[in-house]
Amino acid sequence: MTTDQLQVRVNGRLVTVLAGTVVAAAIARAGVAWSRHSVIGQPRGALCGMGVCMECRVMIDGQPQARSCLILCVEGMEVVTDE
Repeated sequence: MTTDQLQVRVNGRLVTVLAGTVVAAAIARAGVAWSRHSVIGQPRGALCGMGVCMECRVMIDGQPQARSCLILCVEGMEVVTDE
């Protein structure tokens, strides 16, 4: 791992990303297909990529409803999706 890389956990899986990567991209890199389910059970994931649609909400370091497309990854971050 180089100095411009960092590691985060997505659903317990260790993922290495470049500094400056948003959480939504780390989720995709981890192979996770969606971030949450709608109220009727349909899978949802990052759609707009700019925080407007609210479809990419996940739990980050214990904080629920965080928009993964707006938050940069930080070394040791824990991300939990509904998948």
